[in-house]
Amino acid sequence: MTHRPLRVLCLAGSLRRASWNRRLLQAAASLAPAGVEAEVYDALATVPLFDEDLERAEPEGPPGVRALRIAIAASDGLVIATPEYNHALPGVLKNALDWLSRESPHGEVLAERPVAVLGASSGPWGTRLAQASLRQVLHTCGALVMPSPTLFMARAADHFDAQGTLADDAARASLQRFMGAFAGWVGRVAPSRPAAGAA
Repeated sequence: MTHRPLRVLCLAGSLRRASWNRRLLQAAASLAPAGVEAEVYDALATVPLFDEDLERAEPEGPPGVRALRIAIAASDGLVIATPEYNHALPGVLKNALDWLSRESPHGEVLAERPVAVLGASSGPWGTRLAQASLRQVLHTCGALVMPSPTLFMARAADHFDAQGTLADDAARASLQRFMGAFAGWVGRVAPSRPAAGAA
């Protein structure tokens, strides 16, 4: 009996098309282990500011919220790459999580969802504080956050080439281990979801 692939949704907490975190997730998707299909979500900009009036008017959520909920609900796990703004996660990412934490016809899509957190920054800290604040929010939402390994990419420009490809061999190896560990984490904490490479 052959199981379907493990579906992983990758979400960058930046709206910038060429952000380091989007590039990091594109690399992560390409380095996912056999049996894992990883997709980078590309419509975070369509999620409006959280507003209970909007929520009451549209119980399924505005179109951008609904699309994100459906994408997460269809996944087996979520990988979030966060930038660091003023020692915390960006407002655009926190706003999306506020929407996702609410009850909807798709359920609370973060509750009991396996999630992995990583991040890249142009500076020397590699999003350590942003990841800490993101983990706190995710735990509050009931997500099953992978505790280790961690991945903090500092001075991101040193790791990517001019085309935006992750060219650093050590960084690629770390990211490959990270994605392999996440596939294992999904199998451990959500055993009803398919294990990568299972047959």
